[in-house]
Amino acid sequence: MHPRIQERNEGLQALRARMNLATHQMYALIGQEAPVQKIRYQVVTKGEKAYHIVELATGRVRGFRFAYKAAVNFAQELEARADAKAAMAGVQ
Repeated sequence: MHPRIQERNEGLQALRARMNLATHQMYALIGQEAPVQKIRYQVVTKGEKAYHIVELATGRVRGFRFAYKAAVNFAQELEARADAKAAMAGVQ
């Protein structure tokens, strides 16, 4: 990937993370619960026995599998990683 595109993607990821943190902090200040986190990854059929795992926030394809069960397992793994990352950052 071109370095400028990579820099832009990293900048956007940092902004998204900051936005999520600020949203959770705002809800903590007003004493209300933050909205429930929606599903982050979705399995999309792309052909006979071909499945993409799409990140819903960005629309990016995060991976692909050739069996539905494997695609669902990978999507769940990505969800677990994102949950762990959010927990480490103190955002839940």
